[in-house]
Amino acid sequence: MRLRWALLTALVVAGVLVGIVLTDREPKRSEYCTADVGATHAQIDNEQARWTTLMAAIAQRRGLPPRATTIAIATAFQESRIHNLDYGDRDSVGLFQQRPSQGWGTREQILDPDYAINTFYDSLAKVAGYESMVITDAAQEVQRSGFPGAYAHHEDYARALASALRGYSAAAFTCTINPTGAGRVDDIRDDLRDAYGDITVRTGDALVEIPLSGVAPDVDARGWSLAHYAVGNASRLEIASVSFDGLRWTAEDSPAGWVSDASAKPDRVEIRLH
Repeated sequence: MRLRWALLTALVVAGVLVGIVLTDREPKRSEYCTADVGATHAQIDNEQARWTTLMAAIAQRRGLPPRATTIAIATAFQESRIHNLDYGDRDSVGLFQQRPSQGWGTREQILDPDYAINTFYDSLAKVAGYESMVITDAAQEVQRSGFPGAYAHHEDYARALASALRGYSAAAFTCTINPTGAGRVDDIRDDLRDAYGDITVRTGDALVEIPLSGVAPDVDARGWSLAHYAVGNASRLEIASVSFDGLRWTAEDSPAGWVSDASAKPDRVEIRLH
């Protein structure tokens, strides 16, 4: 009897201790990103953040105006909700629901976001005067959609995201994530170069640094584009913090967004892993 009571007491105590541990554990956050530009508050999920930041980076790499990024984001919002879908109407797939049968490339190519985004921009660049066209008309010239008016529904979100991700709205893009800080500097360096092209990236112990000296003409816009890109991909790349021009974002306190940090330099973007 004494042994039975001892075992029962031990089980109860163990259960209480487990309950305490589980209760004390910080709950997992819902991960999402936001762009706040003017009166527009655009909220997107992690996959949408990955592809919109890539659209902005590729447009910058190609020397395209922010308007091109706005049109690309609005189009992808309508076609796939900015998700790289492996299905669609008839043979449509990918971010823009491009069709192999319509000459956009093979199914495998279209499902490669880098290829799909570049192919979209290739077609957009052939549209004379797209920079001054309304988004619906420019998108329709590229997509030839059966519902051309639908692109306009996403114009406010797309414009806010493009302004932030091209760096023209400083500290306007942020993400709430669950911190890990276990990323690799080589992965981050390679990812940045894949997105932005042959840019200068210096790496150190748990540090990735992008110097901005000599960048013309918009150093601030370039810096904020890179900083916002890093934040938008922080969950995937397991980034701990990003700093630029007097402000810092950290994964640990990501719900707070960008906060003041006097040590954050105006001539470089710093990405840290812990």
